[in-house]
Amino acid sequence: MQIKRHRKYISNLFVILEHIAKDKVYASRKFKNDIDERIDDLTNFPYKNRQSIYFDDENIRDMIFKGYTIVYEIKPDENLLAILDIFNQNKR
Repeated sequence: MQIKRHRKYISNLFVILEHIAKDKVYASRKFKNDIDERIDDLTNFPYKNRQSIYFDDENIRDMIFKGYTIVYEIKPDENLLAILDIFNQNKR
């Protein structure tokens, strides 16, 4: 299964990483590496996270990671995992 990161996800992740880097650059790099690892692991078990509370579609899922929600869509026909967005749960 391939992973495609949408522009909105990449843009929002960049803002989050910049914010983290203001305190500690190392923490920003670690956050990025850890989140990439978790996303890559989704290819093995894409349905392991809850169905999204923001969409009425069983193929759209929410992964919770360190206080952030990563919304992704499973497209089995295309053998694709689309990473749609990331945001802070508490600021939504």
